[in-house]
Amino acid sequence: MPICYLGIGSNLGNRRKFIKLAIQMIDALPGTRVIKISRVIQTTAVGGPRGQNKFLNAALKLSTQLSALKLLKELKNIEDKLGRVKTVRFGPRCIDLDILLYADRIVRSKILKIPHPRIFERDFVKRPLLEVI
Repeated sequence: MPICYLGIGSNLGNRRKFIKLAIQMIDALPGTRVIKISRVIQTTAVGGPRGQNKFLNAALKLSTQLSALKLLKELKNIEDKLGRVKTVRFGPRCIDLDILLYADRIVRSKILKIPHPRIFERDFVKRPLLEVI
């Protein structure tokens, strides 16, 4: 099964609870198993509106039988189930799930880019990711 790496973050509501629930829901996806979870770190919001709450961020290593596009669809469903409402780009959110890496694949479509295009620009992505690779 392909090995994937996800970024996970939250800066609204009970941030730790949203992250915990999202991880449980990801682990319950068909043919998917969470292998490793990084420590949760607190970071200042990057981009978006000023005055946002701080984020809690982590990274996950998982194996999955889902294709990259199917995994993306399932992650968006999880965000919806947890109550994510899209307002402004890089705005506050109760949960944010991003595919950072998917096996050795490169994907460039309108809805999905792998590796994640800002993976190396953001310390809040790199630090947790390095713990699970």
